[in-house]
Amino acid sequence: MKHLAQSPTDPAFVQNPYSFYEQARASGPLVWWEDYGMPAALSHDLVMALFKDRRFGREVPAEMAQPHPSHLDPFYRIEAHSMLELEPPRHTRLRSLVLRAFTSRRIQAMEQDIARLCHDLIDRFPEGPFDLIPSYAAPLPVTVICRLLGFPEEMGPELLRWSNDMVAMYQARRTHEIEERAAQAASEFSHFVTGYIDRRRTHAGDDLLTQLIAAEEDGEKLSTEELVTTCILLLNAGHEATVHSLGNGVKTLLGQNTPHTAYDPGAIDRTVEEILRYDPPLHMFTRYAYEEAEIAGHRFRRGDQVALLLGAANRDPAVWAAPDRFDPTRPILTNTAFGGGLHFCVGAPLARLELRIALPILFDRCPDMALAKTPHYANLYHFHGLETLMVRR
Repeated sequence: MKHLAQSPTDPAFVQNPYSFYEQARASGPLVWWEDYGMPAALSHDLVMALFKDRRFGREVPAEMAQPHPSHLDPFYRIEAHSMLELEPPRHTRLRSLVLRAFTSRRIQAMEQDIARLCHDLIDRFPEGPFDLIPSYAAPLPVTVICRLLGFPEEMGPELLRWSNDMVAMYQARRTHEIEERAAQAASEFSHFVTGYIDRRRTHAGDDLLTQLIAAEEDGEKLSTEELVTTCILLLNAGHEATVHSLGNGVKTLLGQNTPHTAYDPGAIDRTVEEILRYDPPLHMFTRYAYEEAEIAGHRFRRGDQVALLLGAANRDPAVWAAPDRFDPTRPILTNTAFGGGLHFCVGAPLARLELRIALPILFDRCPDMALAKTPHYANLYHFHGLETLMVRR
């Protein structure tokens, strides 16, 4: 296996990780990433196979679990009940209960509400050059999640701050200061959500939180701790992916001078999928091996980790012709932007719906929109999103 070194916080890598992926892919579907000290899967087929291989999973083997620093207790109290970090049988139970409430019917019912919200945000666009991230890409998904859960919309900025501070724990640039902010955010976020759960248990509403409280399978319901974590997960994951997808997508569409026909009703699904393929919001997921397994010529032992590089898998030339070219007319093929296997993102349908609505409305209302400055990606890896997106109408 080829050993390669590439700092995930190197400015050149942050702006264009795809050059490293292309270089690494030349050495095979699996390489050793020195900076992470683990193998990294690059090909579409291998990434998808590992997502579905039950010999690998998100949860660290029990005998290898290490105690976390005490200052991170609030953060890991939430993580302990996260579907994202658990394996069956707990994952199966939690996901099943959540899907009983987070139904496709409930998501589709928000279509008109999302469209109105898009128009309201565009109505407030300032004159002259402005940053589209805080004006459109960020408030849209957080407001949608607030309305979905039944949280007050005016809490949006605070929820965004908590969310950003918590998800920073997954970034390569993690520091003690970031850990302290994440723990504080987790504590405040948990206190806020617990208060709303208590309220909904006595005063039911027409919202997802009420449905989550009522969801039951084989006589079991979500505990308060599980409800808190699920609400936080839905907001953090739902917000993070959509903000980056929308920002990256608009940046690409404007930079490529994409014709407006790409937003027509018969074309928008292909455009959205090409955005998710071409510049996905998350570039790495990791898995633990649960038993010995030989994969792509490498022998994994129990407890070994492997990095699944979603950004690399989505530009695999074995699957897509000219993968570095943005082409919204491509036929839709399965990409890895929202993961795969039993951990496939439960919020993917909502994220896709938001993109399908938000992009056509934006370019219909602002047909002459153009980049005002060269966009730059933030130092967020494993995530991949813009620091700012300065545009003019």
